[in-house]
Amino acid sequence: MTDDARTSHEAHDAEGRTPSDFTDGGHGTPESRRADSSGPEFSRPDGPEFSRPEFLPAGEGPFQAERPRDDGWSQLGAQPDRARWGGGRQDQPELLRHDGYDRHDDGYGDRRDDRDVPPGEGGRDPGFTGEHWGDPSGRPRHDTAVFASQPAPPPPPAQAFGMGQGWAPPPGNPGGPGGFGGPPPASAPVRRGPRTATLVVLALMIALLASTLGSVGTYLLTKPSGSGRDPSFSLGGAPTGSNTRAPDSVAGVASKVLPSVVSLAVEGGASSSTGSGFLIKGGYVVTNNHVVANAGTTGQIQIQFNNRKSTSAVVVGTDPESDLAVVKPAETFGAPEITLGNSDNVVVGDPVIAIGSPLGLTGTVTSGIVSSLNRPVQAGEENSSEATWLSAVQTDAAINPGNSGGPLVNVNGEVIGVNSAIATLGRSVGGQSGSIGLGFAIPVNHARRVAQELITTGKAKKSRIGVAIDPTYQGVGVRIATESRQGTQPVEPNGPAAQAGLKPGDVILEVEGVVLQDGNELIAMIRNRAPGEKLSVKYQRGGQESTATVTVGVAPEQPSPKPS
Repeated sequence: MTDDARTSHEAHDAEGRTPSDFTDGGHGTPESRRADSSGPEFSRPDGPEFSRPEFLPAGEGPFQAERPRDDGWSQLGAQPDRARWGGGRQDQPELLRHDGYDRHDDGYGDRRDDRDVPPGEGGRDPGFTGEHWGDPSGRPRHDTAVFASQPAPPPPPAQAFGMGQGWAPPPGNPGGPGGFGGPPPASAPVRRGPRTATLVVLALMIALLASTLGSVGTYLLTKPSGSGRDPSFSLGGAPTGSNTRAPDSVAGVASKVLPSVVSLAVEGGASSSTGSGFLIKGGYVVTNNHVVANAGTTGQIQIQFNNRKSTSAVVVGTDPESDLAVVKPAETFGAPEITLGNSDNVVVGDPVIAIGSPLGLTGTVTSGIVSSLNRPVQAGEENSSEATWLSAVQTDAAINPGNSGGPLVNVNGEVIGVNSAIATLGRSVGGQSGSIGLGFAIPVNHARRVAQELITTGKAKKSRIGVAIDPTYQGVGVRIATESRQGTQPVEPNGPAAQAGLKPGDVILEVEGVVLQDGNELIAMIRNRAPGEKLSVKYQRGGQESTATVTVGVAPEQPSPKPS
């Protein structure tokens, strides 16, 4: 290919260029076009003969108009000797085929035929060599290779008297062979350097290749082995952050309450138990009665605080009926006391957090909501000699064996209940089953009163209204028994119910606006009230509804059995 980017017009305007400077512009044979575009191929020994513009014979085609004998050649010197045409027909001389090559065997499979020879009287010219028919300038064919890459000129137009500077007679010997002058002095082919764009593309290709080879080499050197291990593998460091949490979040509440929560381990003869508790004013710990019941009078209690320090403790007082107990640890290790809230302000849906030692796992925190209030449940061991009924706070916070006695707190970190019981679908093989999402806590207002009485007197007062319940009644509400059972009268004479006007056979429908479903619910509600508290009671007698105010009384103290 040629590096000369000039257009054909620019080429024609060049100084000192002859018609042989230009190729046929695409009119040659495919072989000539391949030689023109293949670079060094045109320098083969025989050299391709470049195609020349074809001219119509005189008297034919569009150039038939009259003109001087030297039409088209006025500036090219004398016309070629007609003897060079073989002396044959002078009106229609036959020109050479301009297919770019001689037809003699040049190594490319082309053969020269009769059409390559100008006609003469004998059909061939024995002296014809074709040496000067490569182009009008008369240059030998081997010199035309210098112009192999130049674009071909168009055919001369008709009646072209003046063709401009590009059509000046070629340099050489005017009297040389062919009538056009001899061959010009031999000169070396013109070599031009590569273009700037070519250099840029080449540089980019080299850079891309170097980058690719570098990446492949790096991969081959650092790729992991077949074992899957990669020495350069790294997950980076942990992100920075803060462990500070909002005070009303679960984490914030837990960090506030955990230091006040303890774990209890009780050993009593052949039995043992574990549970939880919380530290209140004066260094006392509140827990469930069923947690410390196994200690008796000779058992041992060990308390572990949140800082993992342990100490022994003694029982201050118990109340099996409310399933509450108070113990006194020998040392508190600086643990803070917990804050007691108000269970009367609790509503269903409040978020709550249960903290304790379920299954012996100290410092466990679970969260949930208050799912119900005033739920009548039996707390403590089912085989206890005394039935324990509670009007409990129900929660879906996970409570498991070992949570008993631990605090149920609100988002302010205030105790609103003492975790005491869980609902189960049945006992497991080991005698206990886990949480199913129903846990129950003693309301803190009741626990506050009982704990205070146990600390001050060692005993807790038992609330009563002095009635016996008919267990056979199946209707709405709770009916008071109609006759005595085992020496107990249906309505205690001069008791709280009798003083309010209630009689045997009356049906109690509501207490403090709460519709009663069964007798267990009435018992739980009364026992959670403090003695002296007044209750509004709606009852039915003879189909008529009435309302009475009952003041909660204190059950007569039962003598404690003593060893004989």
